[in-house]
Amino acid sequence: MHPLVDWDVWTPKVRANLCFIRKNQRLLLIRKKRGLGAGKVNAPGGKIERGETPAQAAVRETREEVGVIPLDLSARGTLRFQFMDGYSLHCTVFLSPDYLGTPRETPEAIPFWVPESEVPYSEMWEDDQYWLPRMLGGDFFTGRFTFDQDRMLSKHLEFRTSPYKTF
Repeated sequence: MHPLVDWDVWTPKVRANLCFIRKNQRLLLIRKKRGLGAGKVNAPGGKIERGETPAQAAVRETREEVGVIPLDLSARGTLRFQFMDGYSLHCTVFLSPDYLGTPRETPEAIPFWVPESEVPYSEMWEDDQYWLPRMLGGDFFTGRFTFDQDRMLSKHLEFRTSPYKTF
């Protein structure tokens, strides 16, 4: 735990989601073109709007960012991020086994498929390498991280083989 963050009273400024679409041992990833993480590889996702559930926001954001609609979403984990500049983010991570539509580039993102064995962790946020392989292996998780810009200062992860009650 980073000494500057009291996770017991931590409150995020933003609530968001990530939606990993997995089909035929491949993941639909994006290269972000703007916003937090611009230039990095990630999954489609974004902020949860007022009145939306995390799952509804995941469907909307995936459609807006890459032009497809994820199906049969499963909430797999939660991530809490505290940045040293004061920004804080709570993220619900979803996994989808199927989708409707054809992935396309948008002003937000460039989509591409990658075999699960070739996920480009060196081009992603540093925390992804610690939880994404476990999620793809079937685990559910919670994580909390502190970052100074792109550099991870601390991490704490917990894994389970069954869903958590609170996503």
